[in-house]
Amino acid sequence: MNAALALGDDALVLSHRLGEWAGHAPVLEEEVALANIALDLLGQARVLLSLTGDEDELAYLREERAFRNLQLVEQENGDFARTIARQLYFSVYQRLLYEQLAGGSGPFADLAAKAVKEVAYHQDHAEQWTVRLGDGTDESHARMERGLQELWKYTGEMFRPVEGVDVDWEAMHRSWLATVTGVMGRAALDLPTGPREGAWTAGAGRQGIHTEPFGRMIAEMQHLHRSHPGATW
Repeated sequence: MNAALALGDDALVLSHRLGEWAGHAPVLEEEVALANIALDLLGQARVLLSLTGDEDELAYLREERAFRNLQLVEQENGDFARTIARQLYFSVYQRLLYEQLAGGSGPFADLAAKAVKEVAYHQDHAEQWTVRLGDGTDESHARMERGLQELWKYTGEMFRPVEGVDVDWEAMHRSWLATVTGVMGRAALDLPTGPREGAWTAGAGRQGIHTEPFGRMIAEMQHLHRSHPGATW
């Protein structure tokens, strides 16, 4: 697996999902905040994909099975609480990942060193909203809890080693779990329970196996480019 492709696809797909909130966020301030996070992720995606090939071709001309993103980031936004749950899980993971990469000497060190401050803001934003919703009204609490529970099955894939990404995956997982558990405690939320024994669990996004929402998303994302091949502004 191409490591730059995997990390770049994570950022690209989540950027698109967050961009879907434009014109639909609950308040104007959040529309701006989500758009800024989406732009940060898009910038990361451009750098990472350019390490592999032409960024536009990789984004707009690959088929679904050629994408290597985590299944977590492709999940539909749902309501605002579900979006925040997805953002909490991913931003904590991404901050821990970039912190380790920034401290190394591999091909991702420079990107990680520049992006880690952005990602720390993404995490802080997600934490604040998790606490605000979890410790808010009965309705916001229930929605936040539901979002966290529904997306929990996608979190394990984040810590499956990616060839070419030199980090301590087990240590990352422990730190991630401690951080997420702490945030949920502050939000008066219970840590989600794992899947029942024998139940399906996510984990094949890195192998190009994606969930149903991704097919619809990728068709929308690629429609303009594919409809007008070779067009320029």
